Amino acid sequence: MSPDPMSATPTVVEATRENFRDLVAEGTVLVDVWGPDCQHCLALMPHVEALAQRYDGEVRVVKLEAPKARRLCMELGIMGMPAFVMFRDGEEVGRLADPALSPDRLNQWVDQQTEEVS
Repeated sequence: MSPDPMSATPTVVEATRENFRDLVAEGTVLVDVWGPDCQHCLALMPHVEALAQRYDGEVRVVKLEAPKARRLCMELGIMGMPAFVMFRDGEEVGRLADPALSPDRLNQWVDQQTEEVS
């Protein structure tokens, strides 16, 4: 049984193609681009939720389900999953995409991104 990507953490916001630009427009936002058929994406979900709790108030965490927002993913240049994109006030400031991404590497990258934008 696959985990429900939206059930565990209220600090994680679900993005759609309609609300995406508004969600990334202000502040520091980490976008998790994932897919329900991406086993690695599903395996990283608990770590993404932990990041949302760890950075609550400092970084907003947004999940974008790629199959439901294909055109937006094309506009963003997302070529594979899992993919993480960091935005600051609507502008992309960093990107990490790696099919073998480890939770430790994700944590290091988010730490680095938040240090650079603060």
